[in-house]
Amino acid sequence: MSTAIRTAQNPLDATGCGDAPVLRERGQREVFCGLTGIIWLHRKIQDAFFLIVGSRTCAHLMQSAAGVMIFAEPRFATAIIDDRDLAGLADANDELDAVVDKLLDRRPDIKLLFLVGSCPSEVIKLDLSRAASRLSRRFAPRVRILNYSGSGIETTFTQGEDNCLASMVPEMPASPAGAPASLLVVGTLADVVEDQLRRRFDELGIGPVGFLPPRRAGELPAVGPATRMLLAQPYLAETARLLEERGAQRLEAPFPLGVEGTTLWLKAAADAFGVPAERFERVTERPRQRAEAAVARYRDTMAGLSVFFFPDSQLEIPLARFLARELGMRPIEVGTPYLHRSHMAADLALLPSGTTLSEGQDVDRQLDRCHAAAPDLVVCGLGLANPLEAAGLATKWSIELVFTPIQGYEQAADLAELFARPLARRRRLEV
Repeated sequence: MSTAIRTAQNPLDATGCGDAPVLRERGQREVFCGLTGIIWLHRKIQDAFFLIVGSRTCAHLMQSAAGVMIFAEPRFATAIIDDRDLAGLADANDELDAVVDKLLDRRPDIKLLFLVGSCPSEVIKLDLSRAASRLSRRFAPRVRILNYSGSGIETTFTQGEDNCLASMVPEMPASPAGAPASLLVVGTLADVVEDQLRRRFDELGIGPVGFLPPRRAGELPAVGPATRMLLAQPYLAETARLLEERGAQRLEAPFPLGVEGTTLWLKAAADAFGVPAERFERVTERPRQRAEAAVARYRDTMAGLSVFFFPDSQLEIPLARFLARELGMRPIEVGTPYLHRSHMAADLALLPSGTTLSEGQDVDRQLDRCHAAAPDLVVCGLGLANPLEAAGLATKWSIELVFTPIQGYEQAADLAELFARPLARRRRLEV
């Protein structure tokens, strides 16, 4: 029996960092725009469309971040707020209605339309909630129209996904009385990862299984007191709260990053649905062993190296746990924009004791600590990477860890390689 399975039986036995003090900082922050979540959300929900109500800067950001050419037809666009709107010379609601009319006439395939708020729409106090309600009545039942904020004022760019999924929770049907227990996996996953997890749950005899967000707008899973919920992403605090208000029960587990995290995550579902230990071992043994062998190839070159996390995506704590326990790296400081102790409890318990935890950011102070520690690898946002590289530090862009499929057994080695790559590049440059 592997180490991962032994740990899975008692994931919170380790002292870890469960009760570790947290350095809370409230200074200058380096944050990326919450609109970024549209890049992976629009690929997931295949009949949805994301209409950003913002400026030309918002449009340019999405165009460059998504790498979409001007003649392509992605499932997102920007309704531009111009000088006439800002000056109050035009009725922004009338103009928005006209844009939605034109969009839905041109794209009859749209079944779910999100009106996405931005910094400019918040500045002019445009009430997108009322606009979505008004337009929903007009276009129902052909198109459902929801709204959420993707403003860069938010604490982290991944909060855009949390806001989007939270807007969908009230639309989810209620589980009928007396319905059998069901599993709900919450968080956007690449289709290939979702398919892998579905097969694993089928092999374990767990079902029915729903995913939020679904691939199509009309496939929203039901939720109620019989729903057992597994978070696939660590930045969904508001979505989880709303689901719990609907009766869903969250299963405590580390996030499914790496071999150990995936095993413990699956084990939480297996325990909740009464899967016998022998069946769990039989179903997970081969994929677990393959993943362990694939990850082990990176351990020799990474064990003992130090890593420093700047706060960016809220993935920092489970990633640090993976690097420490499966690759033998030494986390010096793990910063995160927001620390949800309940959601992170299992991952915190598995972090090496003595790891410095920080919440929020004072970027100058954290840069000072980073330079003083001289880590072998720094995980940070795009804005800090180039200056740190110029100072001689190897860096990993944290946003790449959000865009890349990294959950599950089959992606464990890919996750390890994402961290190994900048270290290998640094070694080549030093020759």
